[in-house]
Amino acid sequence: MKVTYDREVDAIYLSLSHLRPQGVIEVAEGINIDVTEDGKIVGIELLEASEKIQIDTLLTYEIAAESIRDWVKSKDNDVALKGLQHG
Repeated sequence: MKVTYDREVDAIYLSLSHLRPQGVIEVAEGINIDVTEDGKIVGIELLEASEKIQIDTLLTYEIAAESIRDWVKSKDNDVALKGLQHG
């Protein structure tokens, strides 16, 4: 995922794919979802972004430990799972 913020127009774009969008779905005023012809989400655009989210926390994120554990289990990676249980 790539996040860009254009300060001049106060817009954020979350690029979720390298696919080319074929259409836009407006889910609310100033919130648009770019999609492919078959409905895959390509990106999300927030206009007047500073009114919708806190821009200074844009690049802050958390990953829950259980999410990592579930991902590791899905990959059948016992060594990494043991490391998570001891860490």
